Amino acid sequence: MIEVLVVGAGWSGLVAAARLAARGRSVVVVEKSRGAGGRCATRREQGFVFDHGAQYLTVRSEAFERQVQAWAHSGLLEAWQPRLTVFGQQPAGASETPRRRWVGVGGMNAVPHQLARGLDCRWQWRAQTLTFDRDGWEVRSSQGETLRAQSLLLTAPAPQCADLLGAEHPLSATLRSVDMLPCWALMLGFEQSVDCDFDAAFVNRGPLTWLARRPAAIDGGRGEAWIAHAAPDWSLAHQGQTASGVAAALHSAAAQLVPALGRQPRLCSAHLWRHARARQAPGGTILRDDATSLVVAGDWCAGERVEGAWISGVAAARHLGKY
Repeated sequence: MIEVLVVGAGWSGLVAAARLAARGRSVVVVEKSRGAGGRCATRREQGFVFDHGAQYLTVRSEAFERQVQAWAHSGLLEAWQPRLTVFGQQPAGASETPRRRWVGVGGMNAVPHQLARGLDCRWQWRAQTLTFDRDGWEVRSSQGETLRAQSLLLTAPAPQCADLLGAEHPLSATLRSVDMLPCWALMLGFEQSVDCDFDAAFVNRGPLTWLARRPAAIDGGRGEAWIAHAAPDWSLAHQGQTASGVAAALHSAAAQLVPALGRQPRLCSAHLWRHARARQAPGGTILRDDATSLVVAGDWCAGERVEGAWISGVAAARHLGKY
C-alpha cells in the first residue's frame, strides 16, 4: 500500500510529495493532465513558448527566499527585470513593487518538472471516486484503475476537491464556500518583433488586467509570444463562450492598448483557467481531516501566488509526515 497518494501535480502537490519522499515515505502523484505545473504550465505551439498561467513569481517570506535562491543556483530560475507600465489608474490598494521577479528557465514549469523527475507520477490519471475505510483510502480513476494509500493529499481547486469528497464529508461545506474565479488567457504569436516600449503592463481598464511579451525563436527567425489575462469578472461573464470568440475579443482589446498588436498574428488562441484564483481564501495554509488522514492544499488556501502554493505544500508535507 502507498503511504501517501497526492492528487494534483501543481506546485503544492509536488512540493509536498518531494518533501515526503525525501523523508523516506512512499509517495505516488496522480495528475489528470499530461505534465507538471498546474497554472505554471508552459505551452509550446507553432514554435512559440507561452507561460499562459503565471508569468513570474515573487518572494515575500525568508523561507521561500532561501528556496528560490537554491533553485536559481541550480539553474531553474532566473531574475526577470521587465520594462513595466500601467494602463489606467493605479488601484488604491495595489501592493508595493516586489524587490525581484523570477521566471523559470525555459518556462515557468521548470521547477515543477524538476520536482516531478524524482517522483512516481502517473500522468493523465484522473481521480474519479474516493473511498475511505479502516485500511485507508481507495482512489479509482476514470479509466477504472485503483490505488490504495494510508494518507491522501488533494491539491485540486476547492470545488473539484468538494466534488471528489462528496456532500457528506466534514470538509465539504468549507470547500464549497471557496468562490473560485476564472481567467481567460490570450496567446498571440508574431513572426516579427512588436514595436513597443515596454515588456509587461498592468491593465486597469477594459477587459484585460495583464499584458506581457516573451521573445521566442521561430523557424530560425525572431518572433514574440504575447500573453494577456482577462479580468475575473469579464472571464466569468464570458466563460461559456468559445475560445476562438474570446481570443478575437481579447486581441481587439490588446490592440486598443498597443496598436502594433493589431496586425495579424501567426497564432491567436485563448485558454480558460476555470479555477484561477479564490475570491477570498478560507484561512490557514491547509485544510485537514485527521480522522481519515486527509489533507487538502493549494494556492487558494494560502493566497493565489506561487509562494502561496509552496507554503501550502510545505505545510501539507509537515502535517502528513506526522502520520
